[in-house]
Amino acid sequence: MSHSQNDQDQQSRPRDYIRDLTKYIRVRSQPSARFVEFDFAIGEPSLFVELIMPPAVFEEFCTNNNVIHMSAEQMANVDLELEKWRYGEDTLMSRNRDRDRPTE
Repeated sequence: MSHSQNDQDQQSRPRDYIRDLTKYIRVRSQPSARFVEFDFAIGEPSLFVELIMPPAVFEEFCTNNNVIHMSAEQMANVDLELEKWRYGEDTLMSRNRDRDRPTE
């Protein structure tokens, strides 16, 4: 194998690896909104970026990335983690927030 061929193989491995990872979306905007606001994660639903795109671009983005929608369980886990970051655990702020929540 030539040196340049070996370099090309090494450069394509990260792309292949990322291409093969599951890509998740969670749409946060209303269906009638002018832009689609959504979370996009690669490999792990809790590590996401927030993106905004026009609907046609969003559809193309989803197709090109072979995305799947986060499950209800994944969304609940993401929300729980976000609350921990926002309010902390076992802090005055988290206890106040919990006190104001309706009981089930």
